[in-house]
Amino acid sequence: MTVAIVSPTAAPQRRSPVGLQRLMAVCRLHAVSWPLLLVAPAAILAVTFAINLTIFALIDSEGEIHGTGAVLALYGFVVAFYTQAMTQTYPFALGLSVTRRQFFAATTVVAVLQSIAFATVLQALSVIEAATGGWGVDMRMFGVLRYVTDSAVLQSVTLFASLLLTTAIAMLLGAVYQRWRTPGFLIAGIGTIGLLGLTAVVVTWARWWPAIGSWFVDAPRWLVFVGVPLAAAVAAIAATWSVLRRATT
Repeated sequence: MTVAIVSPTAAPQRRSPVGLQRLMAVCRLHAVSWPLLLVAPAAILAVTFAINLTIFALIDSEGEIHGTGAVLALYGFVVAFYTQAMTQTYPFALGLSVTRRQFFAATTVVAVLQSIAFATVLQALSVIEAATGGWGVDMRMFGVLRYVTDSAVLQSVTLFASLLLTTAIAMLLGAVYQRWRTPGFLIAGIGTIGLLGLTAVVVTWARWWPAIGSWFVDAPRWLVFVGVPLAAAVAAIAATWSVLRRATT
């Protein structure tokens, strides 16, 4: 009988791909539904653009710029997509032996990349909109931030910050539902409304509204439009992990 002797210094066997490769593999869980990830937001923008273009083409603007908040439809898509990711894709991922930490990290990466992509597209459409005189009908749909700043850089980063904040809130909402289901979701919603209402009451009682308004007017624009939303987004993402790490399927 032959006995194989294994040297204690022998090289260990290769392990399954981990780290970055594993992260990218989990990211592809979201990319599987690429029509929802790419086609749906494009369709939303196209439809809202066509409707508003038609309306303003029928209006005699007389050189006056007409603003529209129709681009907020894209933000609504972001809320729906990431809420669905936390309530439906999350249980599916755990069934594929994906850990909570891996799913959370991958979802955050997708959120950041998608926010960058959407902000880039919106800024590009804003530039085209300005160059074409509001698409020939004095319409301002994509360049809403031109009302507050002429800096293309600040406009782009503000779009990214606002999109990431929206995404982070949607992730948090989905995580809350995933952990506590409908009762917990309703309690969290009522509690949030109550907290905001109490804050408004205290601020009104202390007569702080003028000071708050002055701060927003006098503070640097980058702090108001970028710093505050990014800080809130980071806080929401951190809260999402705190809830998700204890969520069941």
